[in-house]
Amino acid sequence: MRAVSDHQDPSVAVLGFGYVGSCIAATLADRGFDVVGVDANPELVEEFERGHCRFQEAGLAEAIGRAKATGKLRITTDTSEIGAADVVLITVGTPVLDDGSLADAQLRGACLEVSKYLREGQLVVLKSTVPPGTTRSVVRPLLEQSGLTAGADFGLAFTPERLAEGTAMKEVQTLPIVAGGLDEISTQAVTRFWSRTLGVEVIPLDSLEAAEVVKLANNWWIDLNIALANELAKFCALYGVDVLDVVRAANTITKGNGRVNILLPSVGVGGSCLTKDPWMVWSAARRQGVEIRTAAAGRDVNAAMPEYTAQLAVNTLTGLGKDPSRAKVAVLGLAFKNNTGDLRSTPTLGVIEALRRIGADVRIHDPLVDPGLAEQMFGFALTENLDDAVRDADCIAVLALHRDFEDIDFAALPVGESCLVLDGRAYYAKEKIEKLRDLGYVYQGIGRGSALAPTAASAGLDHGSPRQGELAA
Repeated sequence: MRAVSDHQDPSVAVLGFGYVGSCIAATLADRGFDVVGVDANPELVEEFERGHCRFQEAGLAEAIGRAKATGKLRITTDTSEIGAADVVLITVGTPVLDDGSLADAQLRGACLEVSKYLREGQLVVLKSTVPPGTTRSVVRPLLEQSGLTAGADFGLAFTPERLAEGTAMKEVQTLPIVAGGLDEISTQAVTRFWSRTLGVEVIPLDSLEAAEVVKLANNWWIDLNIALANELAKFCALYGVDVLDVVRAANTITKGNGRVNILLPSVGVGGSCLTKDPWMVWSAARRQGVEIRTAAAGRDVNAAMPEYTAQLAVNTLTGLGKDPSRAKVAVLGLAFKNNTGDLRSTPTLGVIEALRRIGADVRIHDPLVDPGLAEQMFGFALTENLDDAVRDADCIAVLALHRDFEDIDFAALPVGESCLVLDGRAYYAKEKIEKLRDLGYVYQGIGRGSALAPTAASAGLDHGSPRQGELAA
């Protein structure tokens, strides 16, 4: 097999021009490589053609614009373009079914399309997250319907995407890339390709399966760590302790090659990776007769946080003598992560649904999300103006602290008396909390402790952990 990455300037086809595919394609094209992005969604392609980028990632739209202007990037629905590329990157969505198994329709469809145009000497690289063994047992036979043989006629490798929302364009150019090939030649080819195009460290592994497991291990660890932080927050709440102080102090101890690194608690976990990858681990192991408990436990803990957060608001409002079923609640920030407009699996949906279920009047405000998508998801329209959103509010729930919200003048907001500020992901410093209290607000954060809210404490609030399922009951 000809080592395709021996080309000084390999041409690249990116099949699946979603969030991950667009970031990789834009970066490669911006660096001077010829790239074609292929996607089955004509509406998405048309948006890019007229200069609109639906993905709110810093630097992405600009990079796409530059690459298109120089002719280094083309975006099309024509899958036949795959045949002209030296390297084919598959970056389609890989969701999971209710049992945690891979919903592989998109992946199978993409592989069959590649097989139609596959030629000798090409390198095919899967980047979509999959259970171990998928590249070998699913992708390989589908590609070989071309009549070509993997390892002999074309290269096959897996290099997981490990980009984080909001920092992807920086990370694609700096993070080490993990690479596993079908054989030694494929591993060498994909290692040379990424080293040559991105200039980052490439970590070659012994097999496709090893590389597949790395991505799952990353997100399994992150989700479980956040679950620990969330349960630590509940534990701290029992004793009036500020979880942020505890995390900061606990993280000073050296362990192994680094330090203890407990992440931060929040309203919950969202996005397309952390909410599914641990279930992929759990399902794949169960099919082999092994019960992986930590993956499921982390998922269960984090999935329960939206209801916990809503119950925290209900408990505090009740302690203030306010009827939660008549309360006016302004939710600031709908995305699953600060400073993004991404609504995929956002935990804020669960909070809002729980509050509306008991009759609260909820208004939503987020300058970063798409208004149409927000209305479709939440069932009612955004309130565009901040003052209108918080007018006469009994509670302001800051569930995503976008930069637009960092300098809010709380003194000027037209809120109701003794308005609760519910901190779902703002992590306000104690000095900020003190200022809020001086303005007449009541503060409540996840695991922040009653010591931070003497006004609420004097009202007789129970700052302990809400009982599981209490709100639903």
